[in-house]
Amino acid sequence: MTLEQRINEDIKQAMLAKEAQRLTALRAVKAAILLEKTSGSAHEVTDGDVVKIMQKLVKQRKESAQVYTEAGRSELADNELAEAGFIEAYLPKQLTPEELQARLTEIIAEVGAQSPADMGKVMGVATKRLAGLADGKEISATVKQLLAK
Repeated sequence: MTLEQRINEDIKQAMLAKEAQRLTALRAVKAAILLEKTSGSAHEVTDGDVVKIMQKLVKQRKESAQVYTEAGRSELADNELAEAGFIEAYLPKQLTPEELQARLTEIIAEVGAQSPADMGKVMGVATKRLAGLADGKEISATVKQLLAK
């Protein structure tokens, strides 16, 4: 069962269970998938594409929650965070900072990077290997830290 099919099945279950927040979050994922399918690209939407879409949606919701919190609208922030939580359940487990650092150390050694000037080489390999496992900002910050040593 593909990730898209699983989301469609879970939408039906959320409707039957009358889980409004979960239903809203899953419908947003489905809408984003349909948008990707009809965007004019000639390729089939894979599970990898669906994961990227969901990561983008989670990031948007967390940023919105932060804005709502700063504006004193905690009820809206809670709603955004709840939706992000429902979507995150479908994403692969994220690496801990220690695991990320260990993987990036291996990549740096493999690429032969010595200084911050080699960051581009490391980021090219790291973003491909760690796609879906860590946020790009976290990868970038950790690479900078490791290369500065």
